Amino acid sequence: MDASVATPRKLEGEKAGRIVEAMRTCVAERGAAGSTFDVVAREAGVSRGLLHYYFGSKERLMVEVVRRDCDARVAALEELMATAGTPDEIVAVLVQTLEAFIGDEQNVQPVLYEMLSASRRSDEIRTELAELYRRWREQLAATLREKQSAGAVELAGEPEAVAALLFGLGDGIGMQLIADPEWDSGPTFELGIATARRLLGA
Repeated sequence: MDASVATPRKLEGEKAGRIVEAMRTCVAERGAAGSTFDVVAREAGVSRGLLHYYFGSKERLMVEVVRRDCDARVAALEELMATAGTPDEIVAVLVQTLEAFIGDEQNVQPVLYEMLSASRRSDEIRTELAELYRRWREQLAATLREKQSAGAVELAGEPEAVAALLFGLGDGIGMQLIADPEWDSGPTFELGIATARRLLGA
């Protein structure tokens, strides 16, 4: 990974949590452009200098927000997948995690989508996002590979390809629902579930 996206200086405890939560809240309310270090520092109740010392740039702080969210999503998915033993159970886990993301109340979505937009102008953010998506795909692919070895599923393709397609389905539906909350997504969800079941050999 490029040195520019190296993990920020180690910052543990309550202050770290406040800073990350403040950045997430500010991006949700003001967008990336309006989430300056001055604004985030006031929201977190810390000095602007502390943000500069530990994160260096606004982009790096945004990266840290998404990195932490990624760790939480990966851990939650692993826990739920551990007891899923059939294609239907695996699909149910994927639907559950998608619904949790769509119904997110912790402002994860705005930061992720602001970063997707900002990645067009920032090599730093683009590199980090690529790494995060890679981790999500690899984690799901590893789980699917284990399930196939155990005879629980019969994948329609290589685990990495199936994982990428499943994430693509979820991301696409999720983004449309966020953009248009009134959209009647029921038929699309049903078709997506049927597609996911076929990918898993159901």
